[in-house]
Amino acid sequence: MLYIKVGIGYDVHALVEGRPLILGGVEIPYDRGLLGHSDADVLIHAIMDSLLGALALGDIGAHFPDDDPRYRGISSLTLLEHVMELIKAQGYRLGNMDSIIMAERPKLASFIAQMRVNLARVMNIDESCVSVKATTTERLGFVGREEGIAAQAIVSLEKLEDDYGNSR
Repeated sequence: MLYIKVGIGYDVHALVEGRPLILGGVEIPYDRGLLGHSDADVLIHAIMDSLLGALALGDIGAHFPDDDPRYRGISSLTLLEHVMELIKAQGYRLGNMDSIIMAERPKLASFIAQMRVNLARVMNIDESCVSVKATTTERLGFVGREEGIAAQAIVSLEKLEDDYGNSR
């Protein structure tokens, strides 16, 4: 029998000078980066929250508190590896992931392929099951004013069990 759980995640970070812009584990050339305790990769943060939410394991703040010096400047890809270990420990695997980055600038189309490669590698899934899209907000709201970047993600997790309730 196949069990499926779905999770959704959302995250926002402010754009500031003096920080690199990291999205999906890719450093994007830009005059500002995202403010945060870790590398502030808003896309990966949304993905982690969707994964944790699917199994009711809390949110990234509970697992990686922003007042813990161990996580200062850490790559969000490293944090995602830890979340994937939690998912595996629960007997689940990722079915697919769909995400969207909301940013007025910079244009992200040329970086999305590498983001998908990075995410697929860490989440141990084929790239065909990893979707990353980007959009603007037509100059509306904090994203449109270029004050920050937001991301949203949704995942499906799968658990296979035989007729005796044993995970496969």
